[in-house]
Amino acid sequence: MDPEVAVGGGLAIFGGLFMLVWLAVVALMLASLWKTFAKAGEPGWAGIVPIYNLVVLMKIVGRPVWWIILFFVPLVNIVVIFLVYMDLAKSFGKGAGFALGLLFLAPIFWMILGFGSARYLGPSAPASPAVATA
Repeated sequence: MDPEVAVGGGLAIFGGLFMLVWLAVVALMLASLWKTFAKAGEPGWAGIVPIYNLVVLMKIVGRPVWWIILFFVPLVNIVVIFLVYMDLAKSFGKGAGFALGLLFLAPIFWMILGFGSARYLGPSAPASPAVATA
């Protein structure tokens, strides 16, 4: 047997297995988003629609919708996603450690939110100051 063929076959098998694992993680992530959004009283399908899921996420955590723009600003987006994940964790009765888990191990911690016993407690973002009327 030609060594190049053997290596190519091995790589093909590895690639196929890697793709199956990746698809399983993506499917679990989508299901987790669906369940988490449904727990928060929003339509589950909203969790899997790009951009719109950010609109609904801002509603869930109590942040203004214009914050979505900040997700597209380099470096600022890192701070914003941490703040949003912190608010999301608080909205489900979790702490800063859980927010870090959402940031660094997203598929696992979204599954914990969606399929675990966490209950949605309402938006946790600080209320914006009232505008004084004259």
